[in-house]
Order: sequence, then structure tokens, then C-alpha cells
Amino acid sequence: MTERVEAVVVGAGVVGLAVARALAQRGLETVVLESETSIGSGTSSRNSEVIHAGLYYPAGSWKARLCVAGKQRLYRYCAERGIEHRRCGKLVVATSAAQQPALTALLAQAAANGVHDLQRLDAAAARALEPALSCLGAVLSPSTGIVDSHGLMLALQGDLEAAGGAVALASPVQAVRAETGGFVLEVGGEVPTTLHTRVLVNAAGLWAPALASRIAGLPATQVPRAYFAKGNYYALAGRAPFSRLVYPVPEAAGLGVHLTLDLAGQARFGPDVEWVEPDSQGRLDYRVDPGRADGFYADIRRYWPGLPDGALQPAYSGIRPKIQAPGEPARDFLLAGPAQHGLPGLVNLFGIESPGLTAALALGDVAADLAQAGR
Repeated sequence: MTERVEAVVVGAGVVGLAVARALAQRGLETVVLESETSIGSGTSSRNSEVIHAGLYYPAGSWKARLCVAGKQRLYRYCAERGIEHRRCGKLVVATSAAQQPALTALLAQAAANGVHDLQRLDAAAARALEPALSCLGAVLSPSTGIVDSHGLMLALQGDLEAAGGAVALASPVQAVRAETGGFVLEVGGEVPTTLHTRVLVNAAGLWAPALASRIAGLPATQVPRAYFAKGNYYALAGRAPFSRLVYPVPEAAGLGVHLTLDLAGQARFGPDVEWVEPDSQGRLDYRVDPGRADGFYADIRRYWPGLPDGALQPAYSGIRPKIQAPGEPARDFLLAGPAQHGLPGLVNLFGIESPGLTAALALGDVAADLAQAGR
């Protein structure tokens, strides 16, 4: 079967749905192709569900700009659509004198990114907010929050469909070739389809580099190597004595083992960093090893000495779509449009990890702009 559509987005995660929504609301007939049997079954449903404030990222980077803009839009969108969320706030804590300068640097970085609502707290002020906390100082981020990521994705899908778009599940993209005026996609599934489109956005998350490598006509130099950083989460048995998120000062490999809360108030700790590879069938192992929790206790007790022995239980894991190797500096989102690769109508989204959930609405508009550039 052969069909034509104006725009195709590959990947029905939160970013893919946001991009498709933006394209459809601009009047383009838009279809999202998703290889799985449900939306958001990958990275979008395997994270902390945190609405980030935009504290950590280099000034001027895509991550910084899209996080700050996306946060404001996301709070408004959730309020308008009735999506469950809570602006609970976050404490970034220093547990040693050596970490205190990192809090000062964090305040400066946040200000450079346009985040001006942070508050520096001494130990007493931090404990007044969270009596179970142990620290020498902290930074309070009042605009950090949490969101029901699945509710968000359902709302984005609803907007897409209201604008005339559609999501096609169980529709893996097997091959793509560039042609004059657009792209031809070979789509598998119950009814294999050849799909012609003018606009193609690769929002395949973990598999975005693999998809890009199958686009005939795209130079191989335009496809970064994919790396997979698994993060394991452990749930707390019982209720945590915290009402805000608690993060240690940032580490070289990530944001450290932090405490987040879900919308029901249940605490979970993580993620750690475990570099993994797909198996021979291209599958990733999401199982959580109970034994890895042993290394969490000492880290958590630096800021919560009252963590009971044996209180951490395996919860779930997520895998970050990295485009830098272990030990290399973190890379920015890579939004590769026609200006980079020379194929009008094509946008590849690489390395869309945190703060992708927060940034999704803003990222959707930017990707739509790039896809339509020159058309």
C-alpha cells in the first residue's frame, strides 16, 4: 500500500508527540509512526517525571534555553489541560565544606540561564523546611516540580488528533530514502506501507542514530554514535519524611543519587549510571539488580542519615540516549536540520535526554521550525 502525507514524525514519546502537535497545529497533515504498541513506552515513561528549573546547563545551550522556556509553557499547559502536576520545589544540598563553592557556582549558572528565583539557605534554614535533612547548606529551587508524564502525553496526542493528525502504533520504519521534494518510508507492521512525505522528523529517542543511519542520502558523518546510560531507581519502603525533592550537588557523571517524589508522595532514589549495550537482537535490559542498591545507602545517608537499613526496593530503570562516550563531557541536544545535512524537510533529534520532558513543548516548536525552514 502506498500513501502520501505532509509530515511524518518517528517516535511517539513526549518529544515526538510535541513535535507532531506543533506541525499539525500549523496545518500540516501529520502522522506519528511508533514501533511499539503504545505511546511513550521508552525513555518518556522511565524517568523521574521532574519538571526541571534549568539550573545546570551551559548558558546559551539548547538544554538551557529549551528547559527554561519549556518549564513555563509546561506549567501553563498542565493547568489548562488538567494534567496532574505539583510545583513541589527542590533542595540542592552540600554535605561537606568542599561542596559549598558548588552551590555558589550553581546560583551563577542558573542566573546566566535566566533562572532568578533560587534561594541560598544555610543549614538551619534548610532543616526548617525539611527537618530530616542533613547538610551544611542548600539552594532552594521553588519552580522545580513533578508531572504525570503519561497524562501529558495523552494530552499531546489529543491535541494532535484534534488538529487532524494521527498516531500509528506497531509501525516500525524499516528504510528511508531521500527523493526530490521529500522522503519515501518503508513502514512495517500488519499492513506494510510505503509512505511519501515532505517533512520527516526523527524523534526516535534511543534509536534516533540507528534510524538516521537508515536514511539513504544522509551523509554518515551526520549520524552520531549512540551510547546507552542505564539509570536504576529504587523505591523507599514506607513514606519519606520529605515534601520536596532533594538533590546532592552535581557530579561529573550526572546529578547524583537524588530523592524524588511521585504525585502520590512515594519516594524513590536514583538514577545511577550503568553503561549498557543492546543484545544481539537489539534489545535493552531494563531489569533492576537489587544488589546495586547497596551502593546507594552511603550516598543517600550523606543528606538523610535516617534512611533505614533494607529500606530500598527495586523500582524501575530508564536508559538515557547519550551521544557521548563514558568519561566524555556531556553534550547538548543535537537538533540537526537542513542547515546541517542539506536535506530539506528532515530534522534529526539526537541525544534528547533530561531535560527533554520539561523542554518538550518548546522543543516541539523549534523542531517544527527547522523542518519547515526553506519550504
